[in-house]
Amino acid sequence: MDSMLHNVSICQTDFISIRVQDPRLLKDDLWHTHIDYKICLETNSMCFRKKSSCVRRRYSEFVWLRHCLEQNALIMELPKLPPWNPFFSLKNTEQVAQRMKGFQEFLESVLHTTFLLSDSRLHLFLQSDLSITRMSRCALGKTKYTVAEAIQRSSSGDISGLVDKAPCDSDCESSSSSGLGLSVDTLVRGSPVLFLDS
Repeated sequence: MDSMLHNVSICQTDFISIRVQDPRLLKDDLWHTHIDYKICLETNSMCFRKKSSCVRRRYSEFVWLRHCLEQNALIMELPKLPPWNPFFSLKNTEQVAQRMKGFQEFLESVLHTTFLLSDSRLHLFLQSDLSITRMSRCALGKTKYTVAEAIQRSSSGDISGLVDKAPCDSDCESSSSSGLGLSVDTLVRGSPVLFLDS
């Protein structure tokens, strides 16, 4: 019996579990609101810096992530997101459940595509509290912190130290090494076009 238990622990396979839950309505101002969702990740995969994390993301951030992944996966068909609905209501439990299910299916499909796991923006989306702008800048090496530092600091809630660098020129240091595997972004990092202000 002991040897059987020992073999099970040695033959352990990688797993990545993702849950989309806990929708929350937030007021942006007097006239505008948005809904965000809690995304919890549990894994033993070496692809991830942290083995357990939870972040909150809104619909527009999912759209951004899909667009980023689409740029790197030109020959792959990415899963669709649930359709945007201007009349979406947190009070409509069926709409909420359908959207969360759609987000969950999207993320599960992405996480089971090995090629996509090398994109640092996916890791920042799932394991940091950074905004879209900061995730983009961090993935391009335009911040004082690396992808790994952004992820580690987000878990502790200490994102105050995550201050962006001034805009870079071609002599700028590139400190976006994530320790998460090679990102497709790093293949073109030498291009000066990446460091031009848009």
